[in-house]
Amino acid sequence: MVQNTFERREKKILLDESLLPDIEKRILRYFVPDPHNIDGKPYEICNIYFDNESRDVTRHSVSRPFYKEKLRLRSYGTPDLDSNVFFEIKRKMKKIGTKRRAILPLSGVYDFLENRIIPEDESFINRQVLSEIGYFIETYDVKPMVYIGYMRHAYFDKNDPSLRLTFDRDIVTRHTDLRLEAGRYGERLLPEGKLLMELKFSGGTPLWFARMMSDFGLTYERFSKVGREFTASIQKQIQNV
Repeated sequence: MVQNTFERREKKILLDESLLPDIEKRILRYFVPDPHNIDGKPYEICNIYFDNESRDVTRHSVSRPFYKEKLRLRSYGTPDLDSNVFFEIKRKMKKIGTKRRAILPLSGVYDFLENRIIPEDESFINRQVLSEIGYFIETYDVKPMVYIGYMRHAYFDKNDPSLRLTFDRDIVTRHTDLRLEAGRYGERLLPEGKLLMELKFSGGTPLWFARMMSDFGLTYERFSKVGREFTASIQKQIQNV
């Protein structure tokens, strides 16, 4: 059964890609690969983030507020109009994040964005989440603003499926052609040889993970893909003035 609502914490680490083989050897004592990583290969994630012309939603998010929320459209792999996608509101309060999502065909998302009509045959949870999304769009006057895509390896704890570890690489962004079905292309977000490791958990972090962090000289960082993209965009604007 696919979950529509999540609550969890996240810790993020920027990692030299050269460390990945040794880290994977360590974590495989405790974790198993995500079923989406078929034959050990990464899977593709594509996102469209919504904001207004002034990027107020993202500006607020990067200011480290007590409460923040954002809206995104996500697919696993490059979809076509008939593919199911995930329309999600992510909220965070006091470092605890929640995610509410509606699951529907990409064509249905476009119909909703154009007409704000929620079909009666949608599930109760889809109708509820789409109502929240419609309120978010009207309140913040947002529209598709940035594409972010990447390749992911993911792992789950053998005894606690809520404990998850992901590795995202080849992260690219763009501000034009904001359609998931257009595929994954754009400018690189991270320097060559870097990737993002992220620990997602509901309870506490395991002691062995803290030891591994120490052994490899790793530290947690404040990092948001859309926040990093926004900062890079501002820097480019300043350089072009």
